[in-house]
Amino acid sequence: MTLPVERTNAVLRTERFLIDLLDPKKTPRVPRAVRQEAGRLLKHYPSQYDMEEMEERFSYESKT
Repeated sequence: MTLPVERTNAVLRTERFLIDLLDPKKTPRVPRAVRQEAGRLLKHYPSQYDMEEMEERFSYESKT
């Protein structure tokens, strides 16, 4: 069973991975198409702020 903190960490690590794919210094020899797709995916990807907001809302709703 996946814990909420594990799910949050996975989302944040995936965000970091996609950001790193955009940086040719960190990920050399990655095809342009892959970099472009990473950028498109990040456009609407939840940030750490978004994840914290969801956590707060979920915690509040589950307590009421």
